[in-house]
Amino acid sequence: MNIEDLKKKIDVFLKNMDYSLYDIKYKESKKNNILTIFIDSKHGITIDDCVKVTNELNPYLDELDPIPNEYFLEVSSPGAEKELRSSEDVKNAVGKYVYIETYEQKFKGYLEQFDDFEIVLNIKNKKIKINYEEVNLIRLAIKF
Repeated sequence: MNIEDLKKKIDVFLKNMDYSLYDIKYKESKKNNILTIFIDSKHGITIDDCVKVTNELNPYLDELDPIPNEYFLEVSSPGAEKELRSSEDVKNAVGKYVYIETYEQKFKGYLEQFDDFEIVLNIKNKKIKINYEEVNLIRLAIKF
């Protein structure tokens, strides 16, 4: 089974559990092969979520048998500063503190609005408008 087919099947499985698939990584080595499933939800991910998904996903993957070799399954969150890779991710991040890189500048502030074309960022009570097409990177950020 190729990785894209596996992603589709796992995405459907996770949606039935009220999670979403953020990414999949498979790493082969001489000692261990590791399949890492990164999960997300609108409410964030906790250790308990990772344990729950691992316990539910393991038998499903055993049944699918997507990888011919033995492997370890890891379920993880994408992290506190996850990249927002789609307009849907950006919409879900409205109200959160973000880091943005454009071709010319870097910004940190609260994402106030997003309409698929323009981002409105609040930086120290000053509103900055950024054309979404000019964004090279947008991710959640931790405010210190």
